[in-house]
Amino acid sequence: MNPVFTILLTIVALVGIVGIAYIIIYNNLQANKIKINEAESIIDELLRKKYDLLNMIKMLVLEETGLPEKTFDEYKKIKEINISSFDFERKLTEYNNLINKIKSDYDNLGDDTRFKKYYDDIYEINEKLEAAKSFYNKYTSVLNKIIKKFPSNIVAFIHHIKVQAFFDGKDMFDDDIKDFKL
Repeated sequence: MNPVFTILLTIVALVGIVGIAYIIIYNNLQANKIKINEAESIIDELLRKKYDLLNMIKMLVLEETGLPEKTFDEYKKIKEINISSFDFERKLTEYNNLINKIKSDYDNLGDDTRFKKYYDDIYEINEKLEAAKSFYNKYTSVLNKIIKKFPSNIVAFIHHIKVQAFFDGKDMFDDDIKDFKL
């Protein structure tokens, strides 16, 4: 066999192997990104539903308890301000905790069928949210591990795929230790 032909065949084989590896790594990165994006859209939808239900409960609370409307001023327009999903979820948790405190202070709220229904719906949404956040964080962890390893870090760099923050807003790869608050 001609030595030039052997060298050329070896180069073509190496380029083919590198190309196949590149494609596999890229597809793996994209598959994880797609799963993360799907979970994020589910989380966003559930957060909007939770906000709407909390507002319906707020109206019932105002109607049944005689509390002043300013009790809920902090949560009036949180849907309209430009905050991340992480912060929106934290605000909704605060809002939900306020409703829980009011429910424990006013026993008659627990007897209202509309309140029970909304309250049960929020409980169900919270369960779905936890599942979606767990799914999101699982695939964020997988993606971040892939991005940090060679040779997939090169493919990620070429395609501008960056390390993602977990849904709780914590970034394991930055120097900010203040984001580890509860």
